[in-house]
Amino acid sequence: MKDIYYSVKNIPLNMNGSLKIGTIYGIPVLLHWTFLLIIPFFAWIIGSQITLTSDLVSKLFAIGIDTGLIASGIIPYILGTVVALGLFFGVFIHEMAHSVLAKNKGIRINSITLLIFGGISSMEEQTPDPKIELPMALVGPLTSLAVGIICIGIMYLCDAAIAAAPVAGVFVFTFGYLGLLNIFLFAFNLLPAFPMDGGRVLRAWLARRMPLNKATQIAADVGKVFAVLFGLIGILLLSPILILIAFFIYIGATQESTAIKYSFLLRDVTVGDIMAREVLTVTPDITVRSVIDLMYATKHLGFPVLDRGVVAGMVTLADVHKISPLDREAMQVRDIMTRGVIALPPLAPVIDALRIMSGKNIGRIPIMDGDNLVGIVSRTDIMKVIELKEM
Repeated sequence: MKDIYYSVKNIPLNMNGSLKIGTIYGIPVLLHWTFLLIIPFFAWIIGSQITLTSDLVSKLFAIGIDTGLIASGIIPYILGTVVALGLFFGVFIHEMAHSVLAKNKGIRINSITLLIFGGISSMEEQTPDPKIELPMALVGPLTSLAVGIICIGIMYLCDAAIAAAPVAGVFVFTFGYLGLLNIFLFAFNLLPAFPMDGGRVLRAWLARRMPLNKATQIAADVGKVFAVLFGLIGILLLSPILILIAFFIYIGATQESTAIKYSFLLRDVTVGDIMAREVLTVTPDITVRSVIDLMYATKHLGFPVLDRGVVAGMVTLADVHKISPLDREAMQVRDIMTRGVIALPPLAPVIDALRIMSGKNIGRIPIMDGDNLVGIVSRTDIMKVIELKEM
């Protein structure tokens, strides 16, 4: 079980399939379909091992638990479901702590998503500031610790208040186990496995002593080592959850490191510096077949659409693929073009263009000076600049 908070630039998951279940503190809360898979799985594991876990809780907290009721019939699996839901509620509180602190620091929060391996806080892109990242990284695990301590406190209160009642064991076990799980989340998330919380603490500490890009690379390398270890342990224990966590840690560390490296290399470059000034354009009334022929002839896969000198849209190979070959002879560009074009001014940083391309999954952005089209920047253009900067 883990949590990640990420920016629009590095999204290892496709959040399609998420259902909005509410808004708290102005932050949309989403439930991914994978969440519905893990709850029954967790409920079954907890229910099938309820005698073992109740003994563990009893010994750790030096408290007696009457297992007569909790181990009978379907009660173990009902309690397993309650504990599983309680665990994910704790993960949600953990994510809310990250998000609320980030929002109070002026960072826009797009959403919180609960899914199979925990929670994700989606935050607006910005270069990490160690002074902000350190408390943001720590507040989640500390919140999990606080939730764990509260659950343990409730466990003792229940034991004292209803010790003689038959249901005492139910409450003592439930809150004791939830307390134990949340304390485990506190400890697990503080492992220096970037981009987990502990890895972000490591990067924030390193960034006070060296450039951010170097600190990120070191933290990412440490995270990859942990990912490999988690993967090997997951294979040995036949744990798909641990293998999945290892995968996302490795991918997240790689993407974060790459994104910071790009930000460092492109920090002084604007789109006006690298844009192609001779822009091939098309008009809305030409046929789709003519656009395909133009793509073959120029090796360009997208063109701005000019309608009486005004940019009315973009037509790309992706737009062409949306229609059948039979319709391409009759249909015009205006029928398939993407409207509401995302454009940037010449002085916009190139890293902003790259973030937009990654977040929106587009390959080129027109450059506008007011209402005038003055150039275009493609992902290939940006990659060439990065390659030259690395030399």
